[in-house]
Amino acid sequence: MVADTAHTDHEAIIIGGGQAGLATAYYLRRAGVDFLILDNQLAPGGAWQQYWPTLTLFSTAGFSNLPGMMMPTYGQDEYPPADHVVDYFTRYEQRYDFPVERPVQVESVSWEDGVYTVSSAERSWTAPNVVSATGIWSAPHTPSYPGALTGTFWHAANYPGPATFRGTKVAVVGGGNSGAQIAAELSEVAEVIWYTRDTPKWMPEDIDGRDLFHRARQRARNIQRGGEDPGTGELGEIVMVPQVRRARDEGRLVPTPMFDSVDEVDADHLIWCTGFDPALGHLSAVLDGREPKQPGLYLVGYGDWTGPGSATILGVGPYAKATATEIAQSR
Repeated sequence: MVADTAHTDHEAIIIGGGQAGLATAYYLRRAGVDFLILDNQLAPGGAWQQYWPTLTLFSTAGFSNLPGMMMPTYGQDEYPPADHVVDYFTRYEQRYDFPVERPVQVESVSWEDGVYTVSSAERSWTAPNVVSATGIWSAPHTPSYPGALTGTFWHAANYPGPATFRGTKVAVVGGGNSGAQIAAELSEVAEVIWYTRDTPKWMPEDIDGRDLFHRARQRARNIQRGGEDPGTGELGEIVMVPQVRRARDEGRLVPTPMFDSVDEVDADHLIWCTGFDPALGHLSAVLDGREPKQPGLYLVGYGDWTGPGSATILGVGPYAKATATEIAQSR
């Protein structure tokens, strides 16, 4: 049975206006596909609008480009901060005049007879193809521990920057990049206890986002050729951005073994830097685990499980292109 999609609103609907959504929109536009972006933000920039103000990329602007438009340089070959990325995404969206409706919080996606219905609380849209590009930032992961803290709980998702914590005692939980960066930053203005489950795995100082991008591309090519994913080997996990390197070398970034109960934590604040889950709640009716139940549903930019490097600005391009190509060929 061939679905009658002649009267759908669009050929494709993209959910999410961040880097994955914009890259997919670029290739859909180039393929002549009629699409609409639904974004839950108030303005362009995706989740980069929510990141803490001192967060920087792991690479220079030249290695942080969306397809078709270079990111403007920043400083003297420096790593751009979040507001530079937001400005770039805004200009990118304007340059290609993408059709975007915002703010739209998509609550559900359903499928019937070859047509998807994408619904918010106010209205719905139909299309034979849906690209979910909602990322992970809106689904912070917080582990459960017994005990109570008299201070304030935070997550990296709502970390406001160092000013709030000046002169206080802060527990930072998490041995990855966000934990190391936030602990390093706060160690300049507060007393910091950095809790990690394992010994931190520092990357060599000459490794940054450029090297990680090349490694991700090599992994992706190997998988595409039918080989196994070689992974990242013994490279480490924490990128040695300047602030992290200084804090470690000056003895301000010292790991403490993970607690068993929050009762053990003596701090005014506790910041969970414990990662995120993919924001897929709106797809509960059309996914089997993480796999689409029906054709025409695509997940782009969620991390390694959607492709090595796919959660990065530069790395998402090939996956966005492959998705747009498949949609265009299905017409």
